[in-house]
Amino acid sequence: MKRRDFMKSTLGTALGAGLSAVPMALAASSRPTMIESEDLNSRASLKDEYDLHFVAIGDWGRNGADHQVQVAQQMGKWTANHPNDFIISTGDNFYPSGVISEHDPLWHYSFENVYTDFSLQWDWYPILGNHDYKSDPDAQVRYSAISRRWKMPARYYSKTFKLREQGEVLMAFIDTNPLIPEFYKNSEYGPHVAGQQPEKQLAWLDKLLTDSSAQWKIVVGHHPIYTAGPRTENYDTLAVRKVLEPILQKHEIPVYLSGHEHSMQHLKVSDKSFQQFISGSGSEVTPVKKGLAYSRFEASSYGFMYFAINKTQLSVQCIDHEGSVVYQTIVPKK
Repeated sequence: MKRRDFMKSTLGTALGAGLSAVPMALAASSRPTMIESEDLNSRASLKDEYDLHFVAIGDWGRNGADHQVQVAQQMGKWTANHPNDFIISTGDNFYPSGVISEHDPLWHYSFENVYTDFSLQWDWYPILGNHDYKSDPDAQVRYSAISRRWKMPARYYSKTFKLREQGEVLMAFIDTNPLIPEFYKNSEYGPHVAGQQPEKQLAWLDKLLTDSSAQWKIVVGHHPIYTAGPRTENYDTLAVRKVLEPILQKHEIPVYLSGHEHSMQHLKVSDKSFQQFISGSGSEVTPVKKGLAYSRFEASSYGFMYFAINKTQLSVQCIDHEGSVVYQTIVPKK
């Protein structure tokens, strides 16, 4: 007998003898321990009274410059010490003019090599800002096939998340750029908004919100509907407000999340159903206006927002580039 065959035979005999020595009753009653890798993850201990958690950051891609690295570091520290399920980018992901392809070096200089903390390797759900429209906006869609964490299946899309016990959160990620008529005449934006059919996107959004039975429905777009920043009465703010506000009002949407203004804001117009949060200071900040009746908070501070949701309420915290919580509020479920 060859040595290899002899070893196989010997091993088989030993295993068979060992198994036959185990009482059949004991073998039938014993159950294997089922431990998954998630059960050994230290992040599993980061639990609170909320079911779903996410970070929102906007207007960030500057090769790490102008406090982008500092904000990224604080995001990493925060999400390492607090439960977090995903990250939302509210647009203007790459300055000054977007990316030219899914292989543009800016993917490394402004994204992959900046948001390096392990706790930031979870899914990112981005939308497009106006600066992303200056090159090839669809390159950011195509990058989803390259990156494990970049999840952008189309220029606008939706995602439903489960709550812990029962219920859902619907997120509608929209593209506000085609909703602005002036962009069609612009030499940089025009070629990429041409043929976008904004009425088709608005019809999609209306149907999505109508058909969904989710307990929470949140809309995310780059351009604000109201703002306490420099663009209070700017053409883009007014254009988006004109077409988007009626849909939010019709469906009594509780939260509209945006970027574009380089600040952190919480706004609530008294006769409107929705509350608006602006997280657009992932790098670079611009001034804010004080004393506006609809502004509950405005800060020209570098930072990001942290959202937590359960069946009854939504918690929002604003964290600056030094890791300080500069504002927090609760939005109750209606």
